[in-house]
Amino acid sequence: MSSKPMVDLILTGATVIDPSQELYAVRDVAITGDRIVELSEDIQAEAKQRIDLSGRILTPGFIDIHAHLYAGSTTWGIRFDALCLATGVTTVVDAGSSGWANFWGFEENMVAHARTQTLAFVHISGIGLTFGPLGELEDIRYACPDRTAGIIKAWPETCVGLKIRMGRFQLGDNGIAPLHLAVEAAEATNTPIMAHLGPGIDLPEVLRTLRPGDVVTHCYHDKGDDIFGDGDRILPAVWEARERGVLFDVGHGGGSFSFDTAKRALAQDFTADVISTDLHSSSLEDPVMSLPETASKLLNLGVPLVGVVRQCTTGPAESIQRADELGTLRPGSVADLAAFELQEGGQFEFRDVHDQLMVGPKNLSPVLTIRAGTIYDPDALAGEREADRQRALRMKALSHGDIETFLKG
Repeated sequence: MSSKPMVDLILTGATVIDPSQELYAVRDVAITGDRIVELSEDIQAEAKQRIDLSGRILTPGFIDIHAHLYAGSTTWGIRFDALCLATGVTTVVDAGSSGWANFWGFEENMVAHARTQTLAFVHISGIGLTFGPLGELEDIRYACPDRTAGIIKAWPETCVGLKIRMGRFQLGDNGIAPLHLAVEAAEATNTPIMAHLGPGIDLPEVLRTLRPGDVVTHCYHDKGDDIFGDGDRILPAVWEARERGVLFDVGHGGGSFSFDTAKRALAQDFTADVISTDLHSSSLEDPVMSLPETASKLLNLGVPLVGVVRQCTTGPAESIQRADELGTLRPGSVADLAAFELQEGGQFEFRDVHDQLMVGPKNLSPVLTIRAGTIYDPDALAGEREADRQRALRMKALSHGDIETFLKG
């Protein structure tokens, strides 16, 4: 009988990239139950299962802090589980689909049934993003700091902060006032705010109001009132906010990621802290696709591989105040991992929200996902993922007023 310890799973031969440990080297990883139990050069334990990942990249599970997941109850919500687990995403955060009035339903109907760890920024508007064609804070009476704080306090395991969309379409004539109400709720719960950037609201004023640890999403949009203002240089207020600890997130979405803006920002050494998708029914099919697809765009724009991995793991974990448990492969942490093939030397096509084409030589292709010790194969999830995609396309048609396509199913 062997005297070696027995573990459930050993992953061998992969190049491990874990920015939380400044690790970029070939390592083995041992898992028992839902925990990582060893990370070393040559694990000697016996294993019930071994997977050879030689030639592949192994990272902490990717964390997507901006998606819209309240399918069936909001304009943009998608069914997300198969997509996440097929593409290396082990934790996903809903960005304000629900407010205090409908969060309980989100918790019971989405969070409770998801295999992917599902968290939420709760919208300061009590109705969340229920009805996309109208701004959720045109009537400021929808903003309820006390009730929103109550929800966050009642579900601290799910709620990571508050969401607000700072654009004139969403706020009407209310200007900066709703953001002050969001700050009130955030202060009461010691949580960050995720602030969507949009045209019609003065960006420097927004940035001055945000606090260290708050997150600006859509940092590479070009719809007006963006990080460049009316000039060619990044606004001083942006640098000042970063210096104070305000974080910046890609938040690609269907209208908020421009290759030109990203190139200009990167040329001025302004790199986002976090890469996220802003996946929803109108962005899922095109141009976002997935978090690895979005990460590959930044990789081909010149962000180093380690930087891209950090922006999808350690960075988002820190932004939602979960870095002690997520975004790391330290022994004792939850067994959330993602394996990718780094495809190089190809001609991979990527598009931004303006349908601008970029052809690049690199692509992150998902190989497997491990969520809390359970292995997920992308191929095995293909059928479920396709059904979810078709549902999202129907909702996209309905939200755009294309009733004929919606009825065709």
